[in-house]
Order: sequence, then C-alpha cells, then structure tokens
Amino acid sequence: RLKSYAELPQEPALTLPSDQQLIQNQHWPSRGEVSFNNVHLKYREKTDHVIKGLTFTAHPAEKIACVGRTGAGKSSILQALFRMVEIDKQAVPDCSITIDGVDTSTIGLHTLRKHISIIPQTPFVFMGTVRTNLDPLNEHTDEEIKLALQEINLWEYISTLPNGLNTEMSNTASVFSVGQKQLICLARVHLQNNKILVLDEATANVDFETDNFIQRKIMERFRDSTVFTIAHRLSTVANYDRVLVMSK
Repeated sequence: RLKSYAELPQEPALTLPSDQQLIQNQHWPSRGEVSFNNVHLKYREKTDHVIKGLTFTAHPAEKIACVGRTGAGKSSILQALFRMVEIDKQAVPDCSITIDGVDTSTIGLHTLRKHISIIPQTPFVFMGTVRTNLDPLNEHTDEEIKLALQEINLWEYISTLPNGLNTEMSNTASVFSVGQKQLICLARVHLQNNKILVLDEATANVDFETDNFIQRKIMERFRDSTVFTIAHRLSTVANYDRVLVMSK
C-alpha cells in the first residue's frame, strides 16, 4: 500500500512564474466569465467519461443554476473547474475550460483555486478559532471580519460568546448549529470577495428560512460576480438567470 501511495501521479504545479504577471497586468479574473468547451472528464484511466462534450458559457455576473439527477455529472463540473480532476485533453485535444479567456490548465493550482470561492454542501469548519476559520491566511483586519459577520446576522451571536472571535471551533456542535456553520462559510466567501462563486448544494442541509436568507445574501452581495449553483430545490433557482440541465 505504501508503494502504491508513493507512486501516485504528482499534481501539476501549485504556482507558475506566469501567474504573477497574469494577476498584476490583467487583474485576472476581472470579469468572471467561465467557458467550458467540449469538456470530457473521467476519474480513472480505464473508465468511461462522466462528462461527455459539455459546452456552456457563464457570462460575467450571470447566475447559473445546475440541476439534474444523481450521477448526471453536476459535481464533476466543480471538480473540473477547481482542477481536482484534470479534463481529458489526451483523448479530446480541443477540450478546455477558460476563465476570462485564460485556459485554466496554464495556471498554477493555488492561483486558480484562490480566485474561485466555494460554499460546500457540508459546512466545512477548520480546527481553531472563529477568526482563523473566516480568515485562514490572516489577510483581513478584525474590523473587516466583524463587518462580514454583521452582514450575515451572526455578529450579534458571536459577540455574546465569552471569547468572541477567539472562540474555539474544535467542538463546533456545542457552539454552532448546522445553519450557523453554513453562515460561517458564507462569511468566509464574503471576505474573499472573488469574481466567481460556486455553491455545491450549499443549502441541502439547512432549513427553508436559512436557505432563503443565504440565497438572498448571495444575490445582494455577489451581484457583480458569476455564481454557479448546484441546486436541489426549485425555490433556490427561481431567481437565477439560466438553468443548466444535466441529463443521463
């Protein structure tokens, strides 16, 4: 088993020399246009493609909902976007994913992933304090964090905790409900303020009221960003610009 782990194929480069130039000169991504061009994707060498020839464009600031039955490839779109799995350029040389016209396969993984925000299906909290959860890379002031929490109506609750922003989140079940943890994830992407936001059935595990609140906040706060949502409730996608239906 150790031998098989030691021989796993290496992930592509985390950062590339050209990344810095791209961000400084072009302020990439400045518009947030995402294009999938004839995308084919498979998870393992000798298996079938799970995405076969997917082509669509999410225009800047457009809100797109993705629906389809289980196994239709909805989450695979996100895997491809974040390059958790590489698209099959060997079998289909013309397949590509571009953001603002730049092929994502030419960008370092860290650079790419840092510029796309995600609210995952299961609210993800790290070991550590509320503060380190919202700002793991320590890029924001306490004031900015406080404003983000006020925006999502969570500051009032956190300010009543004995340690405030320094409350340990190691045992979150006793401090926060599932809905509140999802709001923590919302505050995290609020601080990142990226041009592209992805929601992976982010409200599947919360009540109807919290779902509506999160959707409303996203529409307000990210009206200039491109939003791509994998949805399971019709009410979630009612206000979106377009719906992408995945079949088979």
